[in-house]
Amino acid sequence: MPVQKRIPLRQCLGCREMKPKRELIRAVRSPEGEITLDFHGKKPGRGAYLCPSAECFRKARKAKALERTLSTQIPPEIYALIEAELAARPPEQGAAQ
Repeated sequence: MPVQKRIPLRQCLGCREMKPKRELIRAVRSPEGEITLDFHGKKPGRGAYLCPSAECFRKARKAKALERTLSTQIPPEIYALIEAELAARPPEQGAAQ
């Protein structure tokens, strides 16, 4: 009988649902204090997870969930940058089914 590999789950800050880590996008506060998106989950720093949808991002922004999780104030221009990156990112294969 093969051993089932455990899939790590993370909670989306927008919809608050537990989802596989690979399906989510990680927002990172680097040790220098810079806020960026990490699509591969490898960047160093404090991370917070979001679904790759604009609606989840808007919910997280309205609730200031990113600011609480990353323990820092996030200027509006950083939010605009993150929203533009999410909009520019092509939809995941198989996610529209």
